[in-house]
Amino acid sequence: MVSGVFVENIPFIKVVVAWGQSVQAPFVVLDTGFTGDLQVTPKIANELGLKIIGVTPTRIANGQVVQVQTALAIASMEGTRNYIQVLISESMPLAGISFLSKFGYKAEVDCKYRTVKLERMV
Repeated sequence: MVSGVFVENIPFIKVVVAWGQSVQAPFVVLDTGFTGDLQVTPKIANELGLKIIGVTPTRIANGQVVQVQTALAIASMEGTRNYIQVLISESMPLAGISFLSKFGYKAEVDCKYRTVKLERMV
């Protein structure tokens, strides 16, 4: 099981993401409205040495469609590794529904008690 934290009213989880010889473990927003895998800042992408593989149209929270660069990376959660698609954006780092699905997680976000848990359901 993975535990996250609330900062103000935002749930965060820590993810391990790597490419080549570079590894980082940033805290990212657990965003159930984001259908992708992972979104990171250009700074994190650069530090990991991610290679841009394309651009994808992405609908953001206000309904606008923007073009976002994409890259591949490897994520690790509780000893399990998966290739993931990474969106690179100046916005806040996010983990989305596809990320949780790839690792077989059920997310439990309890706003009353301010707890965040990911439980593997595989």
